[in-house]
Amino acid sequence: TIKANTLLHSDGSTTTQPSIPALDQRMAKAWVNFNGTGTVAINDSYGVSSVTDAATGQYTINFTTSRPSANYAPTLATGTGQVFQFVVSITTNSYQVRTFNGSAYQDESTVASIVFGD
Repeated sequence: TIKANTLLHSDGSTTTQPSIPALDQRMAKAWVNFNGTGTVAINDSYGVSSVTDAATGQYTINFTTSRPSANYAPTLATGTGQVFQFVVSITTNSYQVRTFNGSAYQDESTVASIVFGD
């Protein structure tokens, strides 16, 4: 186990965070947990700048930094378990998600999403 606040090169200059290439594709690139009812509000996130409320049960998740390609895999979860969730559009800047109760789009109080891959 190595614990350090700052890593240094052998010449004493600072270095960037170490990368573990074998794990890079398996690690989350972005994630968000937000309240999708009323005024949409992000509870917590990483790599997500905002969530846009497009309409009832329809949201756009916007990245802080564009992805290198649109070949990433977003996952979704809601707080109730009674609602279908799906992705309808993926771009390098954002992706759109929907929450649906079987007969109509429905806002959800807790929506969470994680992005893996490029």
